[in-house]
Amino acid sequence: MAKSHLTLDYEALAEVRHQIRRFLRFSERAARSAGLEPHQHQLMLALKGLPRGTQPRVGELAERLQIEHHSTVELVNRLAARGYVDRQRSARDRREVMLSLTPKGEKVLRELSLHHRTELGTQGPILIAALKRAISPHRTNGVSAMRTKQRRG
Repeated sequence: MAKSHLTLDYEALAEVRHQIRRFLRFSERAARSAGLEPHQHQLMLALKGLPRGTQPRVGELAERLQIEHHSTVELVNRLAARGYVDRQRSARDRREVMLSLTPKGEKVLRELSLHHRTELGTQGPILIAALKRAISPHRTNGVSAMRTKQRRG
């Protein structure tokens, strides 16, 4: 018996989720092996990878990490206490605190990023294939059916 478009969509979406989770698990383990909690590594990466022109403030990082402001402050506090992140008052507005990585933070982030690039070289094509299956045009009917079922409740 042939599988329906809807079943194929579920399988494709589940595979995307599986591949993303595999990469995240790799990332969590790599961070811990470097002496960081995964969220600390994510904050450091978000800080270093802010888009040009974006101010390196707690609010910006909270948005990038999709976590609460107070949780971001706590991550910054812990990273600053360990010498990975620096805080500086903005010259423009003394109420604003700008964040930056210390040389120690830069070093650990660079090492972690090299490991992540290597892993993406291996696992990236598998993730890309899963994404392509999930968004391919022949899936449109199944996705539409899923959306229709969601609307109906």
